[in-house]
Amino acid sequence: MKDNVISEYDVTPLPIKIAARDVQVYYGDTHALKDVSVDIEDKTVTAFIGPSGCGKSTFLRCINRMNDTIDIARVTGDIRIDGEDIYDKRVDPVQLRAKVGMVFQKPNPFPKSIYDNVAYGPRIHGMARNKAELDDIVERALKRAALWNEVKDRLQAPGTGLSGGQQQRLCIARAVATEPEVLLMDEPCSALDPIATAQVEELIDELRENFSVVIVTHSMQQAARVSQKTAFFHLGHLVEFGDTDKIFTTPEDPRTESYITGRIG
Repeated sequence: MKDNVISEYDVTPLPIKIAARDVQVYYGDTHALKDVSVDIEDKTVTAFIGPSGCGKSTFLRCINRMNDTIDIARVTGDIRIDGEDIYDKRVDPVQLRAKVGMVFQKPNPFPKSIYDNVAYGPRIHGMARNKAELDDIVERALKRAALWNEVKDRLQAPGTGLSGGQQQRLCIARAVATEPEVLLMDEPCSALDPIATAQVEELIDELRENFSVVIVTHSMQQAARVSQKTAFFHLGHLVEFGDTDKIFTTPEDPRTESYITGRIG
């Protein structure tokens, strides 16, 4: 029976949510992303760090095919979510983006009410059969975004009337309303003040209970605070990937160490 004894040191790895192999991205003649291969775990916050223009946002946009919207962009290689090739011709990018939510750098609520901002995706995807179901979806999404208590009495007020930090949490509510499995965040706190940033960071930590969260951040302190895994990009290459603690304390690649200590960036 000895074989069945599990050591307290055995840590079962989380399932792989996103598997990328040999991903290349070209913008016209510019080779923006080179040979990126990485496995991103489910129910984990993975941070992409690196200097401006290093490819981290470009790779993030590959995961929900946002690069498809750029005429001169070309993506090759293999990206799978739960084993499904997301670049397969049969995959509808609109359906994919319901499964892979996205939050941008600058809060961008629609010029609609708070309620309609959150209800927009569920309406498009036919997730509610009636108003009561839609009300439930909106309430659940706003609660997940830690915004419900602040807005529940003014759901018909315009989303653009909220503070910057509230607007970003509204965008997070909008992204999670379609019950995605992956949540992509491209520098979600760079336009926010420190208090709003702390609220969003706390929220990111809670969201990983239900989602695979991938965050691009220019702030190494933020990456260290919110993520369990970190990927360091430099000049279009994925230089190093691993546990956040290890990347920040004992990186293997000298380029990672140079970036973290401020010698490059």
